[in-house]
Amino acid sequence: MNLKDALAAGLAKQLGHPRGLRGRLVGALLNRANSRPVTGAVDALGLRAGETAADIGFGGGFGLALLLGRVGPAGLVHGVEVSETMFARATHRFARADRLRLHRGSITDLPLDDASVDALITCNTVYFVADLDRACAELARILRPGGRAVVGIGDPAEMAKMPFTEHGFRLRPVAEVIAALESAGLVLTEDRRLGKSERGFHLLLASA
Repeated sequence: MNLKDALAAGLAKQLGHPRGLRGRLVGALLNRANSRPVTGAVDALGLRAGETAADIGFGGGFGLALLLGRVGPAGLVHGVEVSETMFARATHRFARADRLRLHRGSITDLPLDDASVDALITCNTVYFVADLDRACAELARILRPGGRAVVGIGDPAEMAKMPFTEHGFRLRPVAEVIAALESAGLVLTEDRRLGKSERGFHLLLASA
């Protein structure tokens, strides 16, 4: 493996599971790079004050702050993250947020009770999931009846052009992700695109 490929592989590994000092730097990068799609995902939820929301795979924590602002003082936000580095970063950053519950865990084995959240987002996570059906089943399990989910994914054709995605990313067709959501019992309500390009970021809106 040449130096260019080694650097791309290292970045891909950190994006999937940030660790250590490099992971903390990646967390800051994720907040900047994901600000638009995460904001779009939170907007799409249509949160109401007092609801319980979740960010699954919160990474740098940008979405947690948005969700806290939307549910208000009577609401509750859960954050689930597989990376110990990102979890520790969020624990420090949100130390005074008493309406936030942070959990270490995977999207395929969520540490949340059945029917415990009104709405959830998960952005740029499914590329790192081997068992997509199980992940979607877990999202459906934690949603209350009538709950809403937004799954954010980059357009596979556009992402395939990025040098790091050939190192471990699972760039599934959008139709495959939709099928997994529907197989889990969720109803797709919209495939919302960010930007004017036909290959813009996808926000898959679904309801329980």
